Amino acid sequence: MTGEDEVKVAGRLNGEQIEPEKPDNMLLRLLYMLLIAFMISVAQTVLGVATIVQFIVMLVNNNEPNARLADFGTDLGIWIAKAARFQTAASNVKPWPWTELD
Repeated sequence: MTGEDEVKVAGRLNGEQIEPEKPDNMLLRLLYMLLIAFMISVAQTVLGVATIVQFIVMLVNNNEPNARLADFGTDLGIWIAKAARFQTAASNVKPWPWTELD
């Protein structure tokens, strides 16, 4: 990843996030947390499949990764990080699909 790409990723992870006016009630937050936990589990499976596909692509293409798949991995990692921040109450901002994907 180039220096410019690292700055973009850092901005997407740590940039300004508009916090909701007031936190949801705790029962509703629990529902969101359970749903996001399931979504994180699906994301881990997708990440595993993408990893295997990228490895095969690299075997076939003389160690050259597929750029679109690498970008997808970056986006997925950022989504997982944002979801983890909501899960641990480091942020009240819910990840996609409740907010923009970035």
